[in-house]
Amino acid sequence: MALRQLPEDLIHGVPEHSGRNPSCHHAPNNAIIVFSGFEAAANQVEEMEISTLRAGVVGVPRETFPGETRVALAPTLVPVLAKVGSRVVIETGAGEAAGFADEAYAEQGASVGSRDEVFAADVVLQVRTLGANPLEGREDLGLLRADQVVIGFCDPLSAPAAVRDLAERRVTAFAMELIPRIARAQSMDALSSQATVAGYKAVLMAADRLPKMFPMLTTAAGTLAPARVFVVGAGVAGLQAIATARRLGAVVEAYDVRAAAQEEVKSLGARFVDLPLKEVNAEGAGGYAKDLGEETNRRQQQLLARVVSGCDVIIATASIPGRRAPVLISREAVASMPPGSVIVDLAAERGGNCELTRPDEIVTANRVTILGPTNLPASVPRHASVMYAKNICAFFLHLVKDGKLQIDPDDPITCETLVTHAGSVVHPRVSKVLEATIA
Repeated sequence: MALRQLPEDLIHGVPEHSGRNPSCHHAPNNAIIVFSGFEAAANQVEEMEISTLRAGVVGVPRETFPGETRVALAPTLVPVLAKVGSRVVIETGAGEAAGFADEAYAEQGASVGSRDEVFAADVVLQVRTLGANPLEGREDLGLLRADQVVIGFCDPLSAPAAVRDLAERRVTAFAMELIPRIARAQSMDALSSQATVAGYKAVLMAADRLPKMFPMLTTAAGTLAPARVFVVGAGVAGLQAIATARRLGAVVEAYDVRAAAQEEVKSLGARFVDLPLKEVNAEGAGGYAKDLGEETNRRQQQLLARVVSGCDVIIATASIPGRRAPVLISREAVASMPPGSVIVDLAAERGGNCELTRPDEIVTANRVTILGPTNLPASVPRHASVMYAKNICAFFLHLVKDGKLQIDPDDPITCETLVTHAGSVVHPRVSKVLEATIA
């Protein structure tokens, strides 16, 4: 089902401030309001108190999404979970694509078993749960049971129907992409850790495709001019792309609609491209960019066209949570680039920042190569898995108290990430997205 364009507050929520959490609507007695909004009727409002679930056995299945090579747990973290009383069962071959043999897990105290044994665990840790693995993930739906906990990426704002299906199984699901951007949740921020990998790898892909070298070289055969790299979007992926391109010797420029990004760009040695746009509030909750509307996006396209015409490489990373990525590079702008130029569009999964991008395809237009990778972290599976495993373990340890997984409605990290519990979709934004898809 196609997702309608949604109101701004559904995508970004309410900025966190003293006494109010953006995803937890508190009643006077401090119980949160729980939304059950996947029916066509009005929301059913319930109250949820602190509850506990079993966490004695943690299961880690092999990822089944096509091309997914990451694993949710690295062997070295098995003893960390054991310290809080959780025994690990990992599916045979789950870590093989990331370079982790079954023996490595067994040496750290984990049991290696079948998929059925893994899904019999109290808590299931995954890279991609049902929403982020819509086809193959559905085969595991029948293995899930009431009061079981599932933690992983689940793309709840773009795949709310999958969240509804988990709720109908009475599964308690946490979405790793909804970790709030607050100081004490930094170690759990899986989006940032995986974006770091993507930004790094995007530059390497561009360098491999570009028919010239990145650094300036002075040789007996003459001086070679450095490549010009332009990074669109200075979030985590963009900043890592800037740093990597600079290490390779390129001249780097970057643009972000958020004014706060300017200092970060300059601190990495890149030149910030300041477009003469009308003053707008471009930053949503959590530091993410927000949709500026068609007129402003069109103006950005026109102004950026003047910049990209002299670039050898463009790394495009601009995205908005739960929405289609803004189209910032037009086909006319691509046509103005030097022959042999390369665009790596990291927003391809959300439609792409370049008008000509096609997800997971290589497009050639006017002798410019446009790459649209949708899962670059899986191309560096070992380090991507190590970082993700640390994120998910930090989150799991945050939830576990005295050997039980505790759901505390007054904890902002729990509230922001909890999407289903006790048969209901409990995250307000996800619940409203479901209503929008039904309407």
